[in-house]
Amino acid sequence: MSDETNADVAVPEERSAGLAPRHTRRLSDKILIAFHHACDQADYEVAEDLLRILETMLTRRPTTPDGNRRRNIESLVAAHERLWMLKHPEINHS
Repeated sequence: MSDETNADVAVPEERSAGLAPRHTRRLSDKILIAFHHACDQADYEVAEDLLRILETMLTRRPTTPDGNRRRNIESLVAAHERLWMLKHPEINHS
């Protein structure tokens, strides 16, 4: 998971040049990471809120052509499935 944390760190050359840090992760990716963190902490209410925000972001009309739309929707569906399974453990163990 070190790649996830390192991806949000500004490039050293940008820091030394006095430029504003450039982050490599999209906001939707950061929200998905926060969703999984909320699930790991069993904070399902926050996880649901984050999923709603993510769904809003991914289902509105894109402002730029994005070749990752299918992957984004698949990630959203997988996140919904994870949350459902976490909230219904009695069904998953039968």
